[in-house]
Amino acid sequence: MMPLALLSPGESAEILSVNIHLEKRSCCCGQCDGRHHHRGQRTEEMGLRAGKVVEMLHNGAGPLLLRVDDARIALSRGMAMKIFVRRIQ
Repeated sequence: MMPLALLSPGESAEILSVNIHLEKRSCCCGQCDGRHHHRGQRTEEMGLRAGKVVEMLHNGAGPLLLRVDDARIALSRGMAMKIFVRRIQ
């Protein structure tokens, strides 16, 4: 098991766990109940959940670029360090 951020370009891996806690913040948008679920919910919406297979497209300076299903996703290195994966041979 290793952080997603350590994959090399071209490598594929299965997500084992996403260790991003739901973060609740007060909101003043006027269109909700005053509470938003941010990071944890957003990773789910992007398809980053246990059991999914991802492919590293770019791992250089700046955000990482991943392929999840048929989508390309940019992800910060900090978030990628909280997602644990297992390389697929």
